[in-house]
Amino acid sequence: MTDVFDLELHESDVYEESDDAIDVDGQKIPENPELFPPAEYHEIDNEIDIEYDVGSGKTGPQDFEILKVLGKGGYGKVFQVRKINGSHCGKIFAMKVLRKASILKNKKDTAHTKAERNILEAVKHPFIVDLYYAFQTGRKLYLILEYLRGGELFMYLEKEVMLMERDTLFYVCEILCALQHLHKEGIIYRDLKPENILLDYQGHAKLTDFGLCKESIRDTTITHTFCGTIEYMAPEILTQSGHGKAVDWWSLGALMYDMLTGAPPFQAENRKKTIEKILKHKLVFPHYVTADSRDLIRKLLRRPVNQRLGSGPEDAEAIKRHPFFKTVNWDDVMSRKLKPPYSPDTQSDDDVSQFDSKFTSMAPYDSPDDSSIHSSLNQFSGFTYVASPTLDERYRRRNYMMSSPPQTVLLSAQDPDPPHSSVTTSLQCSLKKAQRMRCPSLPTTHSQGHRPYRSDTIKMERGSSRGRKYSLNQLKIRTS
Repeated sequence: MTDVFDLELHESDVYEESDDAIDVDGQKIPENPELFPPAEYHEIDNEIDIEYDVGSGKTGPQDFEILKVLGKGGYGKVFQVRKINGSHCGKIFAMKVLRKASILKNKKDTAHTKAERNILEAVKHPFIVDLYYAFQTGRKLYLILEYLRGGELFMYLEKEVMLMERDTLFYVCEILCALQHLHKEGIIYRDLKPENILLDYQGHAKLTDFGLCKESIRDTTITHTFCGTIEYMAPEILTQSGHGKAVDWWSLGALMYDMLTGAPPFQAENRKKTIEKILKHKLVFPHYVTADSRDLIRKLLRRPVNQRLGSGPEDAEAIKRHPFFKTVNWDDVMSRKLKPPYSPDTQSDDDVSQFDSKFTSMAPYDSPDDSSIHSSLNQFSGFTYVASPTLDERYRRRNYMMSSPPQTVLLSAQDPDPPHSSVTTSLQCSLKKAQRMRCPSLPTTHSQGHRPYRSDTIKMERGSSRGRKYSLNQLKIRTS
């Protein structure tokens, strides 16, 4: 599994002066943004705290049967579990287990963990993953999340390499609605990428992994924290000139470009060159990208923030009016009436076929822990949470509505005709892939159909085809 279930978070704060820093208008930008000194994270440490406790607090690890391993990292594991007691008995969940001692070594990781739990409780939306329970033992934190058996959008993109425009339109619509809701709640997502988008059993998208979100943001709020994934990161984050909600619209533009072409708009063999491209290079499109798609992406990827589409007070509404979305009925999007372009091939609620077999083949085991809360590790007061019964009612209504839904096929703005046969569609996809390979202006780093490596973060437990390269500086830090 990739970033959704990557539990490395960040290594301990290490800062190295480097001659390899990029000079932009006289300002030095370190090649490795994760290696900023702790002072760079003071705003998160001061503003995020949990001072409340919802629910009975009686739910614990003993109420869940561990079925499979979904992900593993230096900070813990993610398991597929079945609830065996009380409400939701028999229901399948994803259980994220984090070791407190590892998290507390790094203040920003503590803040990110609290932020994720905070946001998951506060935000309920059709295209955002749901939190059902949160609890802690003496040495561990547990988040019980909705299990989305369709896996990651990243895995689907890796298989397809690129998407047809109408398929891209479907995912952009759902992601746009999720980001709009977060912004209305005063939250900047800041980490949009294919790895953080999960698919449910029908193929609808859901945002997950809220560890890098920024809370309590007003329309005019500017923050300076350096975070996110390099290839999808807005220039104002890289230059530390302060950023607001518009960074999510840059990331949406980068993701849209990625879906249409098979690679992010700006990437290179290392972080330094990738950052330089994001800040300075011209945006280039393959010839098969339509005019409306090009125009929307260009407007989302404008470097001057005040010129970027969606940067004004209208936020997402300004984006929705773009001609790329002229065929879209937004009420149908929100009610999930649109037919997803891809339906995951899963057979049951506990199907793990869409997840990395490297993890699902592991012996599912969570080491025992005492139930007492040690004072030295009790930095997470109020962590406990039990979802409201209204969450179950919402799912019952949704499942009833979707049992035989009036599925609508979403057409792109420049594709007014009904979809052709699967044979024709497959032929079009093959043609697009061939066209892309002949386009010298685009990256050609794909190997055997896999999506390119990225240069953003250290990943320790990754399948071989989805791994990411270590930078030299990161390897030095790992072994020091």
